Amino acid sequence: MKYSNFNGYTNKVLKYAKLLCLKSILLILVYSCGIKKKYFENTDKKNGSENHVIISPKEGDELQTEEKYAQLKLGCERLYLYLDSLRGKRVAIVGNQTSMIGKTHLVDTLLSLGIDIKKVFAPEHGFRGDADAGEKVYSGIDMRTGIPLVSLYGNNKKPKPSQLADVDIVLYDIQDVGVRFYTYISTLHYVMESCAENDKPIIVLDRPNPNGHYVDGPVRDSAHRSFVGMHPVPIVYGMTIGEYALMINDECWLADSVHCKLNVVPCKNYSHKMRHSVPIPPSPNLRSDASIALYPSLCLFEATTVSIGRGTERPFEYFGHPKFPEQSFSFTPISSFGAKSPLWENKLCYGFDLNPTTKKRSYDLNLNWLLEAKNLLGDSSQFIDQPAFFDRLAGTAELRKQINEGWSAKEIRASWKPAIQEFRKIRSKYLLYD
Repeated sequence: MKYSNFNGYTNKVLKYAKLLCLKSILLILVYSCGIKKKYFENTDKKNGSENHVIISPKEGDELQTEEKYAQLKLGCERLYLYLDSLRGKRVAIVGNQTSMIGKTHLVDTLLSLGIDIKKVFAPEHGFRGDADAGEKVYSGIDMRTGIPLVSLYGNNKKPKPSQLADVDIVLYDIQDVGVRFYTYISTLHYVMESCAENDKPIIVLDRPNPNGHYVDGPVRDSAHRSFVGMHPVPIVYGMTIGEYALMINDECWLADSVHCKLNVVPCKNYSHKMRHSVPIPPSPNLRSDASIALYPSLCLFEATTVSIGRGTERPFEYFGHPKFPEQSFSFTPISSFGAKSPLWENKLCYGFDLNPTTKKRSYDLNLNWLLEAKNLLGDSSQFIDQPAFFDRLAGTAELRKQINEGWSAKEIRASWKPAIQEFRKIRSKYLLYD
């Protein structure tokens, strides 16, 4: 009798298992054959704007995909939201070594899916991310794929009409670090501007911002617009690249207030409060989460006589100078990958290892390091040796003036507050995540 009951129970289990298998097969068929097109039918025009579209699934549809159970999804990983927009089109990609879907490059992924990639536009540091800061990036042919590479750094920062003539749509996917003088947002600006002028749509695949949890620093003024300061934003602006693109477009920051046909594929399950570890260095000298966190504060040293560790194993984690008082911590910059001719090459620099300070998350720029360095050198003329460059990085001449006049960090920060508050109002209109 017990054996008979067991058989009955087993049969029920088998029937249930078969039913689950059948449902799984049907789900796969529906996903592969029908859902992709439905996703593109749902587009949100944020704040009533006709200038951009946020590509998102129709309500309820996303529960039918694997994302119901997923953690963070990058924009590039949500292929079903943008793949149909690329099919049958001639595509240009703006990308570099960070444009990865898992362990496969976006270019390789799209080629395997039959997408016609006409060219790749490469930002500062090049398509493979191996050029030094400021080093010339050459156009040519990518040896791995045979696809033409077009440099967007140096004399050709903005795509020419002839470079977009054989393109129907542009796809942008680059990991950023959320800092005004990091030039990928300037490249984004010029690509959007050229797309607007040549009537080409652009899709921005969103990625997390590792410095997206705070807003701080002086807001760039109108007199200091440059490639390291394209827009009137603070040094740290607290937005993803997708949110930032929306702001560029709708705040009329493109030349002649033109608007491009902008589409943003947002991340899934992302929040600005999250800690996000960047798996691939976005540039040769930002090699760790610590360096990315310290970059907003330390990059201002680039216009001074103080080394920030270029030419060491941990750039943007140290600062030091041969004339600093002798102390326990020191480093010697040497010519190496990412720093062919570093400041104070082969000279012993005494200074500070800032890596331990990153254990606790920062919510503001650290001005104390800048002020301490000036005090240690004594003579201000030995500190900021590139005043015009310092002002471009700061976005204003006021910070240099305040430092030279002996303002405290607290006083300097107080002077930023009104402009930051105004920027926050603008920023709030374009946030896609809490």
